Amino acid sequence: MTRLTRRLSTTLSLENQLAILAGEVSEIVPVDALHYRHQIGGTDFVFSSGMGGPHSCEYRLTLEGESYGTLSFKRRKKFTEQELEAIELMLGAAICPIRNACQFLAIEHAALTDSLTGIPNKRAMESALQQACQLSDRHGDQYSLILCDLDHFKAVNDRYGHVVGDHLLKLAARALEKAVRSSDSVYRFGGEEFAILLPHTGEMEARHVAERIREYIGTISVNCGNTNVSVTTSCGVAMHLTGEASDQWLARADEALYRAKDHGRNCTRVFASIS
Repeated sequence: MTRLTRRLSTTLSLENQLAILAGEVSEIVPVDALHYRHQIGGTDFVFSSGMGGPHSCEYRLTLEGESYGTLSFKRRKKFTEQELEAIELMLGAAICPIRNACQFLAIEHAALTDSLTGIPNKRAMESALQQACQLSDRHGDQYSLILCDLDHFKAVNDRYGHVVGDHLLKLAARALEKAVRSSDSVYRFGGEEFAILLPHTGEMEARHVAERIREYIGTISVNCGNTNVSVTTSCGVAMHLTGEASDQWLARADEALYRAKDHGRNCTRVFASIS
């Protein structure tokens, strides 16, 4: 128990803590698998170790009235009462470190999430772009970036107020998530501007995604009494170039977005990788 507590206290990574717990429990009670699930910051956190079996014991981890996930152990033969007691003792020692790790993960998640729309923010986007650049250079994979700006959004705020404007931003975020693949990532870049990172995607395919985004945004409508307020969006597309830094990639996408605005808005422009 002392060793378990000491090892768990060395890390605030929930994944590492669960791996430590699985190993320590296995030293006392033979288990074939550990499964853990918890919702942190609106996102499901799932951890699995081992292959499992037909017999299981499941625990809801709570401390001071707060839930910190569901944990289950599985194996091929039934657990004895003595084994269950041993597991429960170990979970009693592990619950405080697990609570701390969950809280730390929630704080990290909040720091990377836009409070209005609930999607990842600019800080999260910058980190994702840097990682995409590294993966693209290392493996030669294609990555594309789309920047979207809601057209004449300031006029909407000025005429109908920020409550309507904020509601439109939330609807825009939802529309963007519906318009892209599950492997793509949507970010609020700032103000009325959004960014979409598309892995394994070239320029022309990214352009098609941008056009689909414009269609989805175009369907948004908010009733404001005697009128319905709708918006359009301009999109700029750029594919990552070999050896290109993330800020350079972002600047090219921003230049393509500027061209879209300059050509009358509600359109898509691509910063071609080949002149």
